[in-house]
Formats: sequence, structure tokens, C-alpha cells
Amino acid sequence: MRIRRLSFLAFTVLICGSVLAQPSEAQQPAPSQERGDRSAPQEDTGILSLLPADVTTDHVFRNASGDLPYTATAGTIDLIGQDAQRTARIFYTSYIARDRAPGRPVTFAFNGGPGAASAYLHLGLIGPRIVDFTTPDDGGRMPQLIDNPESWLPFTDLVFIDPVGTGWSRAASDDVARNFYGVRQDAESLAKFIALYVQRNDRLSSPKYLVGESYGGFRAAKVATAMKDSQGLLVSGIAMISPFLDGRFLANPDDPLSAALQLPSLGAARLERDGSFSREKLAEIEKFATGDYLTTLVGPSPAGEEGQAFYRRISAITGIPADAVERTRGFVGDIYNKQAAGPGRVVSSYEASQIAPDAYPEASYSQNDDPILDGYTRAYGAAFPSYARHELRYLAEITYTLLNEEVNRRWEWNGSRGSDGRALSSVSGDIRDLLSVIPGLRIVVAHGLSDALTPYGASRYVIEHLPPELADARIKLDTYRGGHMFYTRPASRQEFADDIKTFYSAGRDE
Repeated sequence: MRIRRLSFLAFTVLICGSVLAQPSEAQQPAPSQERGDRSAPQEDTGILSLLPADVTTDHVFRNASGDLPYTATAGTIDLIGQDAQRTARIFYTSYIARDRAPGRPVTFAFNGGPGAASAYLHLGLIGPRIVDFTTPDDGGRMPQLIDNPESWLPFTDLVFIDPVGTGWSRAASDDVARNFYGVRQDAESLAKFIALYVQRNDRLSSPKYLVGESYGGFRAAKVATAMKDSQGLLVSGIAMISPFLDGRFLANPDDPLSAALQLPSLGAARLERDGSFSREKLAEIEKFATGDYLTTLVGPSPAGEEGQAFYRRISAITGIPADAVERTRGFVGDIYNKQAAGPGRVVSSYEASQIAPDAYPEASYSQNDDPILDGYTRAYGAAFPSYARHELRYLAEITYTLLNEEVNRRWEWNGSRGSDGRALSSVSGDIRDLLSVIPGLRIVVAHGLSDALTPYGASRYVIEHLPPELADARIKLDTYRGGHMFYTRPASRQEFADDIKTFYSAGRDE
């Protein structure tokens, strides 16, 4: 096998984890030729000097509609400052169909955090290979790398981006890194990356889509704005997966509206835990949440039998004991994790139907690592370096950073850091402006119903309060069973893949 190595240097990482699976026959890299597309870069120093050359390999994606030959590139693009010095290298992985038809879209995907690498979307939902979490009889989750029958590759080329400080993307120094850790700076750096990629790969005329998960949904709106304003590029579509759109609904659990918008997700999780989920039952909870629940929270605390009936209703919806609901006057967001599943057990904010033993049962509030974020989905962090080395032939020797908590702590929100800045951050205005000035833009927002972290009710509120002349038929909300990473459920992943294929098809028809 011969491997194509592009001439500019790339990122390196220390392989964390062993090979999860050998390439399938369909994914074995085919012989290819060496090629380069730019002149020799300036000499590297520091961390950037450790990065290997980019690698391009040939593959075939096999699915029910036939074989699709494609090339995969694992590498980096340099960002250069005004002093002509390299400030960072952004790692990416692209999958490009060979002999693609005119007008084939290209999709740029990233995760959120801030501080998360793109491995979640890459190996969890969109790419040609995914990590499958099987559940053996002993209750463990053993990850396996398998072909992804729901990959988006049949209808769009794919470029997965790791923002600076995540994955294998690095700034030239720690001092320089702070210039990337903020809402505006991050959006500008990714917009510049996309512009450079489009320029170097002759994709100016291709429809351009953005996909972001969690904070990545917020990021997608900011990047689309920066692409338009700084790079002269317009996006055709945005897919926001479990997005954070307006910080005021996530940072204020004692706010009546925030509580009302979260309650349906807490109710959906209880229905899942009880094995009694139905859309009809969830609709009843939604009606109560924005009706009697909201109006009661806004007013004085109910007393007597009326109050007891109110608290019993919330208890039945959430699984939290009625006396605990009464103590918090019906505001249950802060106690849900600790109280909803019974003594000695906690639930995940990311997938509130999932229960784990409480590691700190003596504590009055939840101190647990999250069973989903800090549990089995960490396997993406080991799976991607193994996949990159054995299937993409990208031989990196520095650590792949799946979640960078330091990036999260240092993040600048509208001039401030921490929860106060996040609470004041919103992309509602960006969405309005983008829909107003890009007539063909369409947006899909996808949520897991039992996601207590970024509840679907908050996104529904933002969408329903957009001007109808902007929003009608151009932005929609789709919901699926599951939590923040609902795509770890095969049935939900397949349902979403069918819906997103229709979303892209509608864009081609316009």
C-alpha cells in the first residue's frame, strides 16, 4: 500500500487506547499516489514541530445504494498572524467522493464544550466509521469500530474540524492560545479555516453546510456569521444537534420560564426509566409545563391541598419525592440528578433516563461524574487515534484531547468568563440576521427528548419566537428518543439520518 502525503506538516498526538477493530474490507485503504498542493512551510518550533505530514488514502464506502469511492485526508491547516508567523495548526479529517457530481455539498462539522473535539460527531453519527457501544450481559459497554450505514457521505462531502486546543489542534504557545479561547475569536478562526480549505480545494461553488453539537450549535451560528462578514462565504444550511442557543435558559434553574422549558425533558426521562414512554404522554407534560406549572411558579407558592396536588403532579412527572419538590417550591432542576432515581442512585444530565450508583450518597447535592459524558462516551477519545493510525495511516505521537477542561475554564463569553458570561450569550440574533440576508439558508435543530442539559423546550422557545416571515419553512425542530448524544441509540441515529437526508435533498431542489 502506498499512502499520499501532502507537503505541509500536520498535527501529532500520543495514541491513547488500543485498536478497537481492524479496518473492514470496505474500509481498507487502497493504493494511492503521493501528491502535494503547497510550498514548503516555515520552519516549526515548539509543539508545532512535532506534527507529522498530512496523509490522504483511498477507500470505498459500501451501502445499499452502491459503492462510493472516496478519499480521506487527515491533516492540518495553518493559521498565520499579521506578523506572518504561524499562530496555530487546526487538525481536520475530510472525506471527499471521487468523481463527485457538480453541486455536491461539503459539510464542516465540529463539536462544542467549549473544549470538545469532533470525535463525537465523527465516530458517533456522521462519518463512514462509527463506534458501536454494545452491552454484554455483565452490563459493560464494549466499544467496537464498525461501518456506519447511516453515514452522511452518500449525499455530502465531510470535513471534521477540531478547534484550537482540542483533538490534535494546537496553538503555537500557551500565550497565543488565549487568542482562540472565546466566542468571537473561535468563530473567526474556524471561518478562516473554512475559507482556506475552500480556496485550496476549489470548493467555492459547492453548497456549504455547518453541523455543530451542543455549544457547537451555538458555534455554528457564530461561524456562519463570521464566514459571511469576514470571508465573503454564505452557508446553505446549518444542522444544530442538541444545541445551546440562549444561555439564560441554561444558567437560571430558579427562573420560572427556564424551569418550565426543562420540565418536559425531565418528564420524558422518567417515562423512559419506567418503560412507559409515548409521545401522547409527553404532550400532556408539555401542556402542563407551559400552563399550570409556569403560572404557579410565577406566583406565590401554593398552599394547602392545592399546593400538595401541585407538588404531587411534579413528583409523578419527574420521579422526585413530593416532599423534596415542596422544599424547592417546584423548582427541581438543581435536585433532579440526585433525587429522581431514588436513594443511592443518580441520573445523567446528558441522558436523564440513565441511572448510575451515587458515589457520594452522603452529599446533599450531586457530586458524581456524569455517567454519560464521563462514562462510556469517553471511548471516543481512544477510538479516534486508533482509527486514525490504523485506517487513515495518520501516525500522530502526541495526545488526542477529546475534552479540554482548561479551554472551558478560560473561555471568554462576551468579554467575561464563567457562568455569568454564558448566561448572557445567545445566538437568537445571529439566526435572525442570517435568515434575513441569506434567502436560501435553512436550519434544522435536533434534540434528544431526555436531555436535561440542553432541553429541547429551550430551543423550541427560541424558534417559536422568531419572526414568522423568517422562520416559516426555513427552520425546524426535530426530536428523538435519547439524550444529549441521542445518536448513540441506533434507532434514533437511523431516524435522524433519514431526516437529515431529506433536509439536504430539499436544499438541492430549491
